[in-house]
Amino acid sequence: MTRKSWQFLKEVDVTPEAVFQQRRQLIRSLGAGSILGPSASLRVLAQGLAGAGLATAPLGLGAKGAALGGTRIDDMAPLAAKRNAALSTDEPQTAAEIVTTYNNFYEFGLDKADPSENAGTLQTRPWTVVVEGACHKPKTFDIEDLLKLAPMEERIYRLRCVEAWSIVVPWIGYPLSALLKAVEPTGNARYVAFETLADRRQMPGLRSPVLDWPYREGLRLDEAQHPLTLLTFGQYGKLLPNQSGAPIRLVVPWKYGYKGAKSIVRIRLTETQPVTAWNQAAPNEYGFYSNVNPNVRHPRWSQATERRLGEGALGGLLAPRRKTEMFNGYGEAVAALYAGMDLKKFH
Repeated sequence: MTRKSWQFLKEVDVTPEAVFQQRRQLIRSLGAGSILGPSASLRVLAQGLAGAGLATAPLGLGAKGAALGGTRIDDMAPLAAKRNAALSTDEPQTAAEIVTTYNNFYEFGLDKADPSENAGTLQTRPWTVVVEGACHKPKTFDIEDLLKLAPMEERIYRLRCVEAWSIVVPWIGYPLSALLKAVEPTGNARYVAFETLADRRQMPGLRSPVLDWPYREGLRLDEAQHPLTLLTFGQYGKLLPNQSGAPIRLVVPWKYGYKGAKSIVRIRLTETQPVTAWNQAAPNEYGFYSNVNPNVRHPRWSQATERRLGEGALGGLLAPRRKTEMFNGYGEAVAALYAGMDLKKFH
């Protein structure tokens, strides 16, 4: 397969995404599209942002400091849940304003702020999820039925993006194993495949050929049944806003964030390893497992360290980089899943 020109770039060649978002805010606020050229230094950018009064603004926020066309977390309905302290980190939570305005959801655009600006078109009611394949009781679930399938828990998880930034989020949901138990996997089930909504009327980002839509992800059955794997319906005490993957998404805290499929419409139990979107697009860069591993670098950048959004100057942009932990710090709970495997080969 012929490599694209951008695939030869190194991390040092690429403008940090947070810089791009802050740069766009500065240009908007000052009304001068040519103030900063693409080669502007970080020092000049920081000075410009400070002069514009934006240096302390959360990453990804639009000019008015709020999600523009998505759904605001403050406007979402409450979702009651008891915190599971045993499965929660005690690290400081990332501000909801950052988490809901700086994220990847390519169905609504490729920039970090695009989901919060464009996801207002997503209609989350009615919503159904088809669960099928190698199971004894396949069923189409209404979202309201899924909300009542098992007791809700709040779990504060670290999330590590493959782009080397991280956040800490209070998610609300219940173990995916509860749903799998309800459909009774057969003895042939080895994997669980996830498919997300792909509706061009609601998702303007689908016009981009960056991926082969719909977005697809997958786990081994034992990974899917692990107690940490969360079928998620809310965050910060509220239902998920559209840009966070409403109304139902997956959170697998020891894997890179793109393994967490958003706006799920189909779950299929299979005997063979399913095709996944990023692995299909660039198999040399994105393995099927995608476990957080600081010892396996992405071909274009190191995974040894990360930025924690919300910390330090410029919302984490200038904060000292912290070391990335194996399995994102969840190794004690999940390392046994990969006993005997070469984690560099099965990355």
